[in-house]
Order: sequence, then structure tokens, then C-alpha cells
Amino acid sequence: MPVAPLIACPECDLLQAETPLPPRRTACCRRCGVALYRSTSHSLDRSLAFSLAAVVLLVIANMLPIAGLDVRGQHTETTLWGAVQALYDQDRVAVSVLVFVTTLFAPATELCIMLYMLLPLRLGQVPRHLSLAFRLAPIAREWGLVDVFMLGVVVSLIKLGNLAIVVPGIALWSFGVLILLLTAIGASFDAREFWLRADANRAALERSASGSAARPLEPAT
Repeated sequence: MPVAPLIACPECDLLQAETPLPPRRTACCRRCGVALYRSTSHSLDRSLAFSLAAVVLLVIANMLPIAGLDVRGQHTETTLWGAVQALYDQDRVAVSVLVFVTTLFAPATELCIMLYMLLPLRLGQVPRHLSLAFRLAPIAREWGLVDVFMLGVVVSLIKLGNLAIVVPGIALWSFGVLILLLTAIGASFDAREFWLRADANRAALERSASGSAARPLEPAT
């Protein structure tokens, strides 16, 4: 008789047996009541779709201008990378590095990790160093502060509205949608389904490998 897998409560460490859940229901700890896992379907596929869309928007947001300024007939515009370079040229190295890490490096790292984990699983494979990638993803997410950057940009553009004509660029809207997609990735990602999918793929690959090894060789004609 198969034994039900055990799950540890993240708050009180109580070990409990997993039970099947109806759709859209949540299992809670019997001691402290914290949510243990949910009954979700296709959450990893949604996370993968959100990650692919976020990669496209991240590329657009860094290639096109954030905003343009018209001052006395002169038009100037800049990209996010141009803003980082401008801060560096003004000897604000610490600020430029902080902007680069929180708005470029960290979001790009998080999306690369998500694609590294989810795309092979969707294709029936199991990537190497899966546990390491799983631990690095939350760290990259904590360092991604695109929402804080967007808030500062919007406040700055509002203040500059009295001095110049502000023309929002496509990158500004791309960053806005990117924030929503990054939030959707974190909300839709189900760690329990993730590891169940990884174990299922690993078992399928092992059965396929053992079946291929056990197949007898055909005699030569």
C-alpha cells in the first residue's frame, strides 16, 4: 500500500500527510492553520507563459526610450542603460551600480532562472542543478526593484512637467506591464507542483532509459 508523502509546516514544523484536494482548495496546517499547499492546475504553464512575455517586455524596455523631453524646441530622450551611464559619468558610481543591479541584472537573472527551470520541465526534461536554481530565484526576486524605479521615474516626470513637455516612451509602458508580469509569475508559481512535475519527468526518463537498455539487440542479417 503506497504511503502518502509528508509535508512539513513552514511555521510550526508539524509533519502531516498530504491528502488529495478538490479543485481550487487549500490544505492548511491542523496545528497553526497556515496554508500548506493548494490544488492548482497548469500553474507551471502559466508561470512559463508569463516568464516568456516578461522577457520580451524586458528587452523592449531596455532598447527603447523611457521618456522624451521637449525644452525650447530641443528634444532629448534616454533609455534605462543611458540613465545608468549618465549616473556613472557624473561620478555617482554607487547609484549607477544600484540602478543597474535592481532594474536590469536582478530581473533578467530571475527570468533566466525561471526559463531554465520551467522550459525543460514543460518539454519533459529535468535540468541540471535544479535545486540551486530554485534557491537562487527568490534571491534574484528580492533584489528586483523595478516597481520602485518606476515610481521614481513617474515622480520625476511629473515634477519636470512644469519645465518641459514630457513624452512617455514605449519603454515606460513596457516597464509598467513588466511589473504586473513579474507579480503574476510569483503568484502563479506553485513550488509543490514544480517538484511533482520534476519527479514525474525524472521517473519517466529513468523508465525510458531502462527500457532502452533492456531491449535485446536484433541479429545481424
